[in-house]
Amino acid sequence: MPTFQYEAMDNTGLEVKDVIDAASEQDAQSKIREKGFFVTKIVEKGKGKKTKGDKTKGDAKTQADAKKKPAAKRKKGGGFSIGGVSGKKLCTFTRQLSTLQDAGLPILRSLRILEAQCKAGPLKSSLLGVIEDVESGSTLSEAMAKQPKAFDNLYVNMVKAGEAGGALEVILQRLAEFKERAESLKRKVKGAMIYPCAVITVATLIVGFIMYWIIPKFKKIFDDFGTDLPDMTKVLIGFSDAVVNYWYLGPAIPFALWLMIKIIKKNKTGAFVVDWISLRIPLLGMIFRKSIIARTCRTLGTLIASGVPILEALAITRDTAGNAVFFKAYEHIIAAIREGESMAIPLRETRTVDEIVVNMVDVGEETGALDNMLYKVSDVFDEEVSVLVEGLVNLLEPLMVVILGLIVGFIVIALFMPLIKLLNDLS
Repeated sequence: MPTFQYEAMDNTGLEVKDVIDAASEQDAQSKIREKGFFVTKIVEKGKGKKTKGDKTKGDAKTQADAKKKPAAKRKKGGGFSIGGVSGKKLCTFTRQLSTLQDAGLPILRSLRILEAQCKAGPLKSSLLGVIEDVESGSTLSEAMAKQPKAFDNLYVNMVKAGEAGGALEVILQRLAEFKERAESLKRKVKGAMIYPCAVITVATLIVGFIMYWIIPKFKKIFDDFGTDLPDMTKVLIGFSDAVVNYWYLGPAIPFALWLMIKIIKKNKTGAFVVDWISLRIPLLGMIFRKSIIARTCRTLGTLIASGVPILEALAITRDTAGNAVFFKAYEHIIAAIREGESMAIPLRETRTVDEIVVNMVDVGEETGALDNMLYKVSDVFDEEVSVLVEGLVNLLEPLMVVILGLIVGFIVIALFMPLIKLLNDLS
């Protein structure tokens, strides 16, 4: 019976090289596929003729991809990218990878397909690194862990759980849904804030133009006529002089405040104080708190549903909270669970979440459906954040109109009072 030497890929994308005895090449390919391998090259021992693993276009593509491996390595070695991967791109990549895995394609081929359609940038560079590491024998999670610009701890650990449980396509689908929901909420908040931010920016520029160019001309007229100015006009001219002489403080002060907050947050205590204050800003603080609760509950629920151990899931959720107050709260919960307590009791002790969250977590632990309860909590709070953001925008619109009206009214009155007095004196 002839012996065939073959190269193939297993369901994780790792390359396999072995020999097999079979009556014919077709029989050899059937036996190899029964083992769960995807044939890329096969040749009968003692013959120099090489044949393709399958006669389909898909296998021809795989063989071509295998020949391109050295080129891919060269691309990785010479590639360079600045910045991280945007949430939108990562969301699209995750959904596409989930679809390809659900279709039964080997992981390595899926990665090559997605890398080929990526434009040059951080994601393409990261994918080239992942492909090279997977080709070298690393698992997908290990390869992704080496690309922190694209794949954070949450992403890596979920993929790791999927590999361990043999359900990578299911985990990728959950991860894609998680990313899509997070991006959807972010888009809602950003979209709602575009209008007020644009109005405030334009209004600031207009008022700055009036103070820098228009008021000094009126000041010269008043000085030429030697008119006694009312207090309102003196205040307006004083503010105009400050803008003319110290205009650079306009952009410098916000930048200095931002830099100071960044420096303060480098310190653990400083970060806690800044985040504690941010959570207590009227209306905005409520939006921040509810959005963090929604995000952390969805993260924790997704990790638990994916089979990640509870302590590891809590540690990942703690690191992705993005707020020192919630970071400390999750540390307390982790310490309590290590001592043998349930999650609901230390969660209540932190006083960072509403009572409804504690009760739903308690019910989830009792019924063994903690992941489902956390999903429900995140859905409720996502909706509440959307309502609060919409309410904030609706409040800002009339508020901005009133403030701008007062500013314009003050400028008009302050300028016309001395003009009226001047006209009366001349008449």
